[in-house]
Amino acid sequence: MQRWRGLEDIPQDWGRSVVTIGSYDGVHRGHQLIIEHAVDRARKLGVPAVVVTFDPHPSEVVRPGSHPPLLAPHPRRCELMADLGVDAVLVLPFTPEFSQLSPADFVVKVLVDKLHAKAVVEGPNFRFGHRAAGTVDFLAEQGRVYDFEVEIVDLYVTGEAGGGKPFSSTLTRTLIAEGDVAGAREILGRPHRVEGVVVRGAQRGRELGFPTANVETLPHTAIPADGVYAGYLHAQGETMPAAISVGTNPQFDGTERTVEAYAIDRVGLDLYGMHVAVEFLAYVRGQAKFDSLEALLEQMGADVERCRGIVAADA
Repeated sequence: MQRWRGLEDIPQDWGRSVVTIGSYDGVHRGHQLIIEHAVDRARKLGVPAVVVTFDPHPSEVVRPGSHPPLLAPHPRRCELMADLGVDAVLVLPFTPEFSQLSPADFVVKVLVDKLHAKAVVEGPNFRFGHRAAGTVDFLAEQGRVYDFEVEIVDLYVTGEAGGGKPFSSTLTRTLIAEGDVAGAREILGRPHRVEGVVVRGAQRGRELGFPTANVETLPHTAIPADGVYAGYLHAQGETMPAAISVGTNPQFDGTERTVEAYAIDRVGLDLYGMHVAVEFLAYVRGQAKFDSLEALLEQMGADVERCRGIVAADA
């Protein structure tokens, strides 16, 4: 899959394509419906399927300080889109200047002049251009002028997550913030993942017999509520069952919020400085402060056993 950063990266000889545009944070099951439809349409037309997305999130430019917690960094989104059959991803730098682009200019500069769109696939509430003034009806009008089709896909999937609310990135972020990683998994179609580099912490876990990978997460990452979770640690090409702690470590009067993963039954792992990923399967318990170190160790042992069982059942 090709990855382009800005319009200037698109090959000069790029031909017609099927395009879909959006932030697509998390590439959740609703997003997947749109992307899969675009890929299917592209295959039928014999042209590539292109996803156009933005960095940073548009809200951060339009309303500074409002950047939402991210469900997946751009490299991860690209991986997920590649798995869906996307041929190219165009990441447009969302600058203040770009935010001023009118819907009509966006159509010409991006869809017509650069991507030579043969079809554009979107959800019913898609908006674009300055002040989000562009609608799917306007896009369809432009398609008649510039010879591209516009197809609308209903992305509203529902399930048990969120009490039956339509699946969305916003709902997913809410569930993650509440610690409902099982609900988030239903929406995403896979466990929620956070990524980052393993850094040296206080190393108390090592001293207690439960050495953890202290993950310095990427900026704006959507991190689950404080507590203990069962999940996986992805490192060095391996997927390892893990007991994961999120929080400030109140037992030792900590103040900094961390994500730490203990790889169950693994001895001698040295992951310092490595980029790893942590996936959350299930919430186990809330963060707590214990009366003694012995009580903490007993609870940690019980947590690991419970996490072991949850991961084994997921296999």
